[in-house]
Amino acid sequence: MTPYQQYISFYTMLRKGVIRIFRIWSQTLLPSLVTSVLYFTVFGSILGSRIGSLNGVPYILFVVPGLIMLSVITNSFMEVASTFFFSKFFSRNIDEILVSPTPPWVIIAGFIASGVVRGMLIGALVLLVSLFFALPSVAHPLVVLLFLFLSSAVFALGGLVNGIFAKDFDGISIVPTFVLTPLVYLGGVFYSIHSLPPLWQTISLANPILYIINGFRYGFLGTSDVSLAVCTLVLFGMGAILTGINIYLLRQGLGLRQ
Repeated sequence: MTPYQQYISFYTMLRKGVIRIFRIWSQTLLPSLVTSVLYFTVFGSILGSRIGSLNGVPYILFVVPGLIMLSVITNSFMEVASTFFFSKFFSRNIDEILVSPTPPWVIIAGFIASGVVRGMLIGALVLLVSLFFALPSVAHPLVVLLFLFLSSAVFALGGLVNGIFAKDFDGISIVPTFVLTPLVYLGGVFYSIHSLPPLWQTISLANPILYIINGFRYGFLGTSDVSLAVCTLVLFGMGAILTGINIYLLRQGLGLRQ
């Protein structure tokens, strides 16, 4: 394929995904906003007033980055997992894409692009919601944008892996429910790992989402439980591994041949 033809393929997949996001906005955008309002109300306003501060920062300001990243991770993952699943079993247009000369990397880019759009859009909307409860400062705007974009891309890649292997509706919900959600909640959204006993601090370091949330929090607060360099390396490492897995799966047709 020529570069222009590759661009057309990418743009077509991206356009389809973005139109879907806005067409069913009550399913793709609204639930995260409602959930965020509840989190900010309970953990920020009610419990936050009793907790006071954490690491020298008002508690509600401490949880804002974590709650934004919570929404970004889950939405970018589910966007791609569900889109690919429906393309494979319902509209079946994935068959047409696979028999075309479209390179695997273009297919991957086309699907994860809509996940990045949804993840970053949700992140911006949740940040706007947080303004009704607090006025978060942004110490390093470029770090915030970098982690917002890369986190959306990484978990969109993870959603693609899930979508490739999923055989039914349970297949696209089991990973977010039993793997992703626990890791996110145990990744320091509501607490600092320094408040944990030494053993649990060590165990927490094995959770990759801990580094993503702390890197994102550094962009807002200028402080983090983990080095920013380590957080960035973990994020790039996850992206490289998941990209390699997706390319291999598409080339081999694993989980795609019916």
